[in-house]
Amino acid sequence: MRQKAQLLDEAALSRALMRISHEIAEKNKGVENVVLVGIRRRGGPIAERIRDNIRKIEDVEVPVGSIDIRYYRDDLSRENDQPAVRRTELPFDVTGRDVVLADDVIYTGRTVRAAIEAVFSCGRPRSIQLAVLIDRGHRELPLRPDYVGKNVPTSHAELIEVRLPEFDNETGVWLMEL
Repeated sequence: MRQKAQLLDEAALSRALMRISHEIAEKNKGVENVVLVGIRRRGGPIAERIRDNIRKIEDVEVPVGSIDIRYYRDDLSRENDQPAVRRTELPFDVTGRDVVLADDVIYTGRTVRAAIEAVFSCGRPRSIQLAVLIDRGHRELPLRPDYVGKNVPTSHAELIEVRLPEFDNETGVWLMEL
């Protein structure tokens, strides 16, 4: 893979997540019924950053959890018939809540579909919303994020790489060529 361009530096990534945080509070008329659920892996730290931003904006602590969607994927036969399922960590009941799924990149929509199924296996939320840092297009399913940090049209020969200190020791978003 070859790095083509840096799309967001640390400051721009932080601004995008702050904007998403404001939009979540506005759309939900506050955050009293909102819970954040990060899609493992990078969705977890993104959900935590949104929580921290909302705390600054609204002075409210929004519950945060994470889900592992591997078991719910529709392409198990291609990846692995017996996926290693990590724990879903939802320290709250999703029933009747406004669940905001958080992820780094939306592409085909299959990860989001699996995440929705995983959330419903834990209860029946009032609503499910989607916050993504990057929307790169190429949807295969009729899903659209409610909150987007940046839209980046890509080709199938390109990849978006989100780097976070929790995994990569740096922060930013890069466009990569396969």
